Amino acid sequence: MTILIPSYEPDERLLGLIHDLQEVTDTPILIVDDGSGDKYNGIFQSARAAGCTVLSHDGNKGKGTALKTGFDYIKRTGDTDGVVCADSDGQHLPHDIMRIAQTVRTHRRHIVLGSRRFTGKVPLRSRFGNSATRMVFAYATGAPIQDTQTGLRGYSTDMLDWLCRVPGERFEYEMNMLLASKPAGYATVEVPIDTVYLDDNKSSHFRPLADSARIYFPFLKFGASSVLSAVLDFVLLFLLQWMTSNLLVAVVGARVVSSAFNYAMNRKYVFSGKHTNTRRSLPRYYALAVTILIFNYVLLYSFHETIGIPLFASKLLTEGMLFLFSFWWQRRFVY
Repeated sequence: MTILIPSYEPDERLLGLIHDLQEVTDTPILIVDDGSGDKYNGIFQSARAAGCTVLSHDGNKGKGTALKTGFDYIKRTGDTDGVVCADSDGQHLPHDIMRIAQTVRTHRRHIVLGSRRFTGKVPLRSRFGNSATRMVFAYATGAPIQDTQTGLRGYSTDMLDWLCRVPGERFEYEMNMLLASKPAGYATVEVPIDTVYLDDNKSSHFRPLADSARIYFPFLKFGASSVLSAVLDFVLLFLLQWMTSNLLVAVVGARVVSSAFNYAMNRKYVFSGKHTNTRRSLPRYYALAVTILIFNYVLLYSFHETIGIPLFASKLLTEGMLFLFSFWWQRRFVY
């Protein structure tokens, strides 16, 4: 087992964590200095003197890249047990780190998550950020996870090749990993842990706007693809309605073309990292498309023909209702 600690501009808490870990285990500790600079050389030299292996980036490349550097090193050194990743700011307690290590040994090919309990005095940005991400993740995947943003995670070594291929360079990497895990055949298991917040978590290098955008980027890509497909569907609906004066023809024709466009976009750009099998995903996608087509016509007919709502407003109302269902279905069953 190896304990991997990615570190950027650490303070004395890193050395405290090393000391506390060495009090309870002789597990090797690997530290990746993510381009902290000369000012922090003393801390990393002290870590080396304490027996840790320290790898260094020549500049700040992000947490995801630092983790991949560590994973690649562990692969090359031949560790056959597993790896536990912990943060360098003292938030993770040694006994919790060792609990994750033990769970890795009993749950091979699982992502083992140290899930924070968020009890007591928790910084607002940590509580709110995790709550929002947990809600979005659960809706998008159908797999509720208590703590999607935890930095305390464990993996068996047979997962390292895959971990090095998961896209992402910064904080979004850990979210991408969770999104890609199920299609890759990896399950998750959560272990409740305590978390220590010092000075309102001011030492965190998480940038609320930039890094949140990176974390939510997979969802934003899905949304962009859906919007483009919806625009195409709108244009074709009105064009075909004008040409044929037949609502059924207009709805079917617009949906056939827009759904083909949406499938191609999702497969190539939104879920491109999953190596989706076309023979598996295409029938499922069009089963969804047919289902939505039926509901689309029924709802549109009800709003426009029966209730008398203008076609444009009826279309907006219908698409809004069906978008949520389509989003959930494609993430859960198609890709």
